[in-house]
Amino acid sequence: MTLPAPAGARSRYLTLLGHEVHLTEWGAEHAPPLIAWHGLARTGRDFDDLAAALADRFRVICPDTPGRGLSSWSADPDREYCFAAYATLAAALLNALGLDRVAWVGTSMGGSLGIHVAGGGLRERITRLVINDIGPTFPAATAERIRTYVGNPPAFATMAELEAYFRTIYAPFGAHTDAQWKRLAETSMRRLPDGRVSPHYDPAIVRQFFAWPNDFALWPAYDAIAAPTLVLHGEASDLLLPEVASEMSRRGPRATIVDVPGCGHAPALNVPAQIATVRRFLEG
Repeated sequence: MTLPAPAGARSRYLTLLGHEVHLTEWGAEHAPPLIAWHGLARTGRDFDDLAAALADRFRVICPDTPGRGLSSWSADPDREYCFAAYATLAAALLNALGLDRVAWVGTSMGGSLGIHVAGGGLRERITRLVINDIGPTFPAATAERIRTYVGNPPAFATMAELEAYFRTIYAPFGAHTDAQWKRLAETSMRRLPDGRVSPHYDPAIVRQFFAWPNDFALWPAYDAIAAPTLVLHGEASDLLLPEVASEMSRRGPRATIVDVPGCGHAPALNVPAQIATVRRFLEG
């Protein structure tokens, strides 16, 4: 399973809505809080580089969504792997930590969830919103690609093979050092009963696309967002299309759009230029 928190971070577990939810936290507990929510088949450890860089200014809280990383899996995937459940969980997380108002950085699914809560139940509690390479609509072809690979996670005899797989499917994340690819693999694995290694997540997380087919149709929520909003657009993204990003700059919070070169879906927020863009926005 996922490695424990690195130096400078805190690993902790909360019981929320019947789930054991794992968090990685960075920075001083009294610092302004920032929620960093990962993508569909990813973990909170994806934010290690961003969180370490921002820990001088923010308390960065990186949860593992149920069904991912070190958090528990759902016994009722069709009911709990959806934005309504994740939004309720996000509110419970803020309440458990005693956080009244927070900034939010969300990559892919975490960005969709950010739209959902910032335009809904947490509208008055989200101070600034960073949406990393996703919009209020979802291209059908991309949804099919994601359904295919997420719903059928492969298994490998060795960690080297698993890392090679991640290097292939996550190549659009952009530049990674060898050490970063190794960390991604080691924080994204679980060992099966037969000894092979596989991606960390519950394959049933893909049920969101079947049981909740309109979950990613978020224009009404987007139009209701009051918080200042930054949208990062991977230059070669097949998920956030340029025309959708342009529409996001004109509607709702009238987001600032920043194109990220050298990336598709989704920028990993692991290099200085990307981190600096997020920092400037969060610091206002």
